[in-house]
Amino acid sequence: MTRTRVDRAGDMEVFDAVVRAGSLSAAGRALGLTPSAVSRIVSRIETRLGVRLIVRTTRALRLTPEGEAYHLAARRILGDLAESESAIAYQAAPRGRLRVSVGLAYGRLTIVPLLAGFVARYPGIVVEINLSDELVDMLAGQADVAIRFGPLTDSPLTARRLGTNGRTIVASPDYLARAGTPQVPDDLLAHNCLNFSFRRADPAWPFRHQGRDYVLSVGGNIEANNGETLVQLAQQGVGIARVGSFHVDDDIAAGRLVRLLDAFNPGDTEDVHALFVGGASMPRRIRVFVDYLVERLHRPAATAG
Repeated sequence: MTRTRVDRAGDMEVFDAVVRAGSLSAAGRALGLTPSAVSRIVSRIETRLGVRLIVRTTRALRLTPEGEAYHLAARRILGDLAESESAIAYQAAPRGRLRVSVGLAYGRLTIVPLLAGFVARYPGIVVEINLSDELVDMLAGQADVAIRFGPLTDSPLTARRLGTNGRTIVASPDYLARAGTPQVPDDLLAHNCLNFSFRRADPAWPFRHQGRDYVLSVGGNIEANNGETLVQLAQQGVGIARVGSFHVDDDIAAGRLVRLLDAFNPGDTEDVHALFVGGASMPRRIRVFVDYLVERLHRPAATAG
C-alpha cells in the first residue's frame, strides 16, 4: 500500500498565514505561493480532517468552530516546534571566528592564559586576539568582544562585569635610593612620573588626604601607550609609575618594585567589563566566550593596593 507523505507542519504554517492575513491571496504573497496553491493546501487539510475549516466568500473568509480549534492547535504546535529548534540550535557546538580586543598587559597576563581552556571546550571557535591599549570601534565591527577598564560610557553595547582591579603607584629600589622616597603626594612634583600617552589617559593621579579626595597633575620624560612598558621602565629605575595592580603584584612580592603612598590611596579601583553587541541575534560564539570569562574571572570587588 502506497502512503502519501504529508507535510503537516507546512500545512499548518500555510493555514496560520491564511488566518492572519485574512485572505488566500495575501497569505500567498507572504509565503511566496500562488493563491491557487494556498487554496489547494487548505482544501487538502479539510479533506484529511473531513470537516470544513474556512467559509470563503467573495469579500472575506471566516473560520468555522472546527477551523478555530484547528488554528489554535496549529499555533500551539508551531510554537512548540520553534522552541524546540531554538533549544537544539543553542545546544549545538558554536563555531566561527571570534575577534577579541584587550589591553596588552591584561591580555598577556590574564586573558591569554585562559584561551587554552576555552578552545579545548569549544574547538569549533577560532580566537583572533588583539593585544593593544588603544580602543577599537566595536560598532564598526572591529571586534566581537572588547575587554575594558573603568567607567562605562553611554552606548548601545552590552557589558558584563568580569571583576575589579586596583591601581598602585610603584618605583624600583634603585630609583628610590637615587631620587628619594616620596612621603606625601606633593613630593611627586619633584619626581619623574611616567604616564600613559593615549588620549583617554588622565595625567592627574587621584589621592585622599584627611578625608578629602583630590587629583595631582604629575609629569615625566617618558609616556607609553601600554602599562607593561611603564612597568618595565619603573623596573629599570627610570621613574615612578601608576598602573593596574595585576601588572605589579609579582614584582612587589619579589622586591623588584616598591609600593608607594598607600596611605593616600583613595580606593583607586576600576571595574573590568567585557563589551559586545548583544541582542537576540548575537552569535553563540560570543555568548559562550563572555560566559567563560565570567566563570573564570568574576570575583567580589577587592580593595585597592
